Amino acid sequence: MMTPANRSQTLGVNIDHVATLRQARRAVEPSVLEAALDAEQGGADSITVHLREDRRHIQDADVFELMEKIYVPLNLEMSVSPGILKIALKVLPEKACLVPEKRKELTTEGGLDLFSGKGALARTIDALTCKKVEVSLFIDPIEAQVREAARLGAYAIEIHTGSYANGTGKRKEKELSRVREAARLGQALGLRVHAGHGLNYENIFPLLAIPEILEFNIGHSIISRAMFVGIARAVSEMKKIIRTAYGARRTV
Repeated sequence: MMTPANRSQTLGVNIDHVATLRQARRAVEPSVLEAALDAEQGGADSITVHLREDRRHIQDADVFELMEKIYVPLNLEMSVSPGILKIALKVLPEKACLVPEKRKELTTEGGLDLFSGKGALARTIDALTCKKVEVSLFIDPIEAQVREAARLGAYAIEIHTGSYANGTGKRKEKELSRVREAARLGQALGLRVHAGHGLNYENIFPLLAIPEILEFNIGHSIISRAMFVGIARAVSEMKKIIRTAYGARRTV
């Protein structure tokens, strides 16, 4: 039986910002579905979209179409809003990542506080889990949050790497250490460990050395790179980085 430490690390590609460009003119292009299929061609192991309550980018129809037409698992980022949960229970994606959400934020600014609104969290986790959806919780690398995620019965945690990605010098090293410790604890508690936010083609390397992290969810840097080389190649380049690091670790 394979253990988390010897499984290869996988790449989830977030395509929200393809929809951001489309919604700038409320047009039909660029196609979110085409972006997802190109990401698959480049080696994406899953496709991530965030159906926000304000519908600033991804729309309901996008989620249903992706679920019907892509080949890799769909990872639906979502709040615990009853309205969003109702849609998720109709779509039944393979994965759902529960995230905090503020109307005025440009992007998700931090992890969930699992000790706030526990009732809504527990109900959302239970409702999705009963339908065989793998639920992850997007949290900061804090011991108490990791332990609470396990207590709530989540399938996985996604460690918020924004503070690491934005840090410099000693602060960056400190944040990397926090991510490493949270990942080790998560695995020890039986959680699958993912990581995401602010990751790019350079700052991902130290995280690839953390074997407990099994999945990286990356969007902005890949879509930015895709403007110049296309989505399939941008994804392929990131996937090559992940594969090469994994291969190097196995030979050590």
